Amino acid sequence: MFRAIAPYLMTAAIAAAPLPALAQNGGAEPSLSVSGEGEMALAPDMATLTLAVMRQAPSAREAMTANNKAMSDVIAAMKASGIADRDLQTSGISIQPRYEHRKNDQGGQTAEIVAYEVSNTLTVRVRELEKVGEILDKSVTLGVNQGGGISFGNDDPSAALTEARKRAVADAIAKARTLAEAAGVELGRIVNMSEHSSMPRPVPYAAVKMAADRMESAPVEGGENTYQVQVNVTFEIGQ
Repeated sequence: MFRAIAPYLMTAAIAAAPLPALAQNGGAEPSLSVSGEGEMALAPDMATLTLAVMRQAPSAREAMTANNKAMSDVIAAMKASGIADRDLQTSGISIQPRYEHRKNDQGGQTAEIVAYEVSNTLTVRVRELEKVGEILDKSVTLGVNQGGGISFGNDDPSAALTEARKRAVADAIAKARTLAEAAGVELGRIVNMSEHSSMPRPVPYAAVKMAADRMESAPVEGGENTYQVQVNVTFEIGQ
């Protein structure tokens, strides 16, 4: 269910001043530019997790084999928890040598490869939010050992964004009317409009991972997602 959030106060300015000189401002029509903002809050219906497994071994082959085993166990656990194949996606694999700097016979230093690190990152969409804590716990138990991210989203936020846009435009129009009345000018038609929207951002996974290390199931709260839209609107004005 949507919950309205009061629009933020935004600044607005008359583009040309003083009023007697508006019509002579370089031949341009006098105008009034304002910005407005609208928000909608929506309870999330899905979570996106980023789970990473890193393994280290003397050779790249050994590190890859160990990593493959750990990640296979994690993926199997995700599927056993009801995660569909379409909601599991490998989002990155890296193989990196690990160097150590040692002194040589000439008094300098040489860099020697002492091990290889293989990292595999899995993106998981969880559509049953009550399972998020259980899935995090399982993933850490089975080998996830690097920080990632968790974000709570909505499968289809279009209705919330549409309402936020309406509120942003209404906010801009209300401000323009107030300014025009205060300035003693008539508000004309809209000549330009632009929009910027923002979506909920992911939060670090490391804190959740630490909780999962200590507890049977990580405590996770979805809260609400806030969808914000800002519009910039320019009106013609007349004296």
